[in-house]
Amino acid sequence: MSQTLNPFIRGYQHLHFVRTLCITHADDSPPVWRPLHPSQAHLPDEQIAQFPCILCNDFALITEGQEILKELESQCQTDGVVRTVVYAITGDDFDQPVHIADTYSGKSAEEVIHRLNFETGFYSRCWEISTAHITEEASRYLAELADIATPTAFQFIAFRIPCSPAIGVKLIATPWTDENLLQIEGITAAQLRQQHLDKGMPESLVDTLHLAALADIRILIFDADAPILDGLPQYEE
Repeated sequence: MSQTLNPFIRGYQHLHFVRTLCITHADDSPPVWRPLHPSQAHLPDEQIAQFPCILCNDFALITEGQEILKELESQCQTDGVVRTVVYAITGDDFDQPVHIADTYSGKSAEEVIHRLNFETGFYSRCWEISTAHITEEASRYLAELADIATPTAFQFIAFRIPCSPAIGVKLIATPWTDENLLQIEGITAAQLRQQHLDKGMPESLVDTLHLAALADIRILIFDADAPILDGLPQYEE
């Protein structure tokens, strides 16, 4: 399977926030942004904002009322004043790191992340896509599986939709990442993919199911009348 963007992925991935300090200097040079050194991570915002600090390229240290190790102090050759504390929210967008937003408290940052995060079990994990995303051979293969007891080693179950030509797939043990599959089945995602191919499963179906399972989709419906999923390969026969 080619290393392309997964069109089943929705929302930002790996959301987190970092407390950063906006620092100005006495010479009115442009403000700079620095994280607080881990040794002072316990300080509340009230003991950081508007307090003098020293800084280097990697971190800042609050000086007023704080004991600073000499080896840390020696790394900081610049003085400044913390003007404000900002909680920067970042994440990955199709494997590319992006800055998403700034908030002014850790609680606000957590609330934003909660609203943006597509947490398993809270958002829809059922998708309906066009059969154009698999070959006719794959459609026939899937229909045959729906009429028998799908082998459990496949990690999915095919089923028919009543009064419809559509075929559904219930994906099991998702997401199909190495970490999750090793924990549950003792195999890697590449090994599961090879098992599917060795059983004669058409490659277009293998690719589509693995992309969906990697995105933690649990129900996937293939229907000729369903819309095309932008970014997913199509097959015309």
